Amino acid sequence: MPKIIFDKDTRAKLIGGLSDYMRTELDLEVKGFDAEFLLDFISERLGPYYYNQGLHDASALYREKLEAITEAVWEIEVPVKGL
Repeated sequence: MPKIIFDKDTRAKLIGGLSDYMRTELDLEVKGFDAEFLLDFISERLGPYYYNQGLHDASALYREKLEAITEAVWEIEVPVKGL
């Protein structure tokens, strides 16, 4: 899996959200480089689990949709009479 890279604005939002969560829920002040390093850790160590789950979910949805399309095609099939 390629390294997860967020654009500057997204990265800033994630770091801000992480800092806010740590402060409000855990009463910890995590800002600046510490918050950035924590985001990098989460992205590198936990990100692949979320990424893989997303792939599995997308694959399952694709299979469901493909089966529905296949059934729809069979429903419109015209019966063939013997020659």
